[in-house]
Amino acid sequence: MTPRLHANVTVVAVEGRGLLIEGSPGSGKSSLALALIDRGAVLVGDDGVELENRAGRLWALPPPNIAGMLEVRGVGIVTLPAAPAPLALVLALGDAADRLPEPRTHEIEGVAIPSLAFSADGPASALRAEWALRLHGLPL
Repeated sequence: MTPRLHANVTVVAVEGRGLLIEGSPGSGKSSLALALIDRGAVLVGDDGVELENRAGRLWALPPPNIAGMLEVRGVGIVTLPAAPAPLALVLALGDAADRLPEPRTHEIEGVAIPSLAFSADGPASALRAEWALRLHGLPL
């Protein structure tokens, strides 16, 4: 399958598993990604990724035209290492995050990925995102 561009999302790999962060412009996608990268995650793509179905598993790949570029709001574009990763969880940024969530299923390119409503507010958002991935993400 030829990779297809999926715009307006940010993806990082945490311990080899892709965490897709979606939300409206200015919702904190890149800021959450930056906090996760500071904790050891690897950038896959900011503001867009290519998606490829590999034997029923959806992989996110750095898009060639912006590979390794991350927008740091108020600072500019920074360049970081980037690598592909299999998607394991979708975090949908917004204010409607449940206190004790039950993951929903988000279908992307015909592949079901667990999804959680997620608030990126507060200093522990990267840590909470890592725990969300551990508890609700697809295994490698």
